[in-house]
Amino acid sequence: MNSKIPHRPGAADAPPSGKLPTKGGDDPDVRFLAENTDLSPMQASELIREHGHDRDKLLRIARTMKAEG
Repeated sequence: MNSKIPHRPGAADAPPSGKLPTKGGDDPDVRFLAENTDLSPMQASELIREHGHDRDKLLRIARTMKAEG
């Protein structure tokens, strides 16, 4: 048995880097929007691409949008 794999269900499926996946991936602005609004990470990423990285502006716009169903 491999001593590096924790003994709990699903632990063997963890990424080898030891990092757990987070909502929105590695972009902190995408993650921030996805966690603080009803937007999906894909919607958050698109919003940032269209409007820039001003979090206050992004939050105002995001609150008017509907989450993907």
